Amino acid sequence: MKSTPTEKLILGIDPGTQEMGYGLILAKGSKLSLVQYGVIHLKKYANHAIKLRKIHERIISILDEYAPDEVALEAPFVGQNIQSALKLGRAQGVAMSAALIRDIPITEYAPKKVKAAVTGNGNASKEQVANMLMSMLKFKIDDNTLLDATDALGVAVCHAYQKGNNINKAKSWNAFLKENPNRISKIKKPR
Repeated sequence: MKSTPTEKLILGIDPGTQEMGYGLILAKGSKLSLVQYGVIHLKKYANHAIKLRKIHERIISILDEYAPDEVALEAPFVGQNIQSALKLGRAQGVAMSAALIRDIPITEYAPKKVKAAVTGNGNASKEQVANMLMSMLKFKIDDNTLLDATDALGVAVCHAYQKGNNINKAKSWNAFLKENPNRISKIKKPR
């Protein structure tokens, strides 16, 4: 799928060593549309080097099939376990190198920035991000195994907003809300 000069095809990647999410969106002016999303399942491979090879092969195949204009990745969250952080960093690096080999520009976003861009809350849960994206991009998932894919779509949406493809220049917060009703999350109060 090749985009035109007035649109951008963006691949978002949520790096992981057990599951790696990916999501493609088309940004055309202020309109975002879903192209594809999925999860690369890596649990079945015991060897970390084989996981890295599978990540590289699958990302290259996605890049070759869809020819995105830009790639956006979520930065690894560094917790207490340094070994996990190193493995996650390697997975992200392999995905980055696949894009760089194809001369596709890459950008990295912190997890809180992605969540804030999609939901308005940097501490939102994976489920909240998924619900907002389903509303925004008009699709439905019933399976929590795809939350890594919706995280990747969130990275792509964040990138579209950061690049100015989708930001309406509202004069106030109320004006922004009126112009972007799909960005408002409906919270149901318990009875």
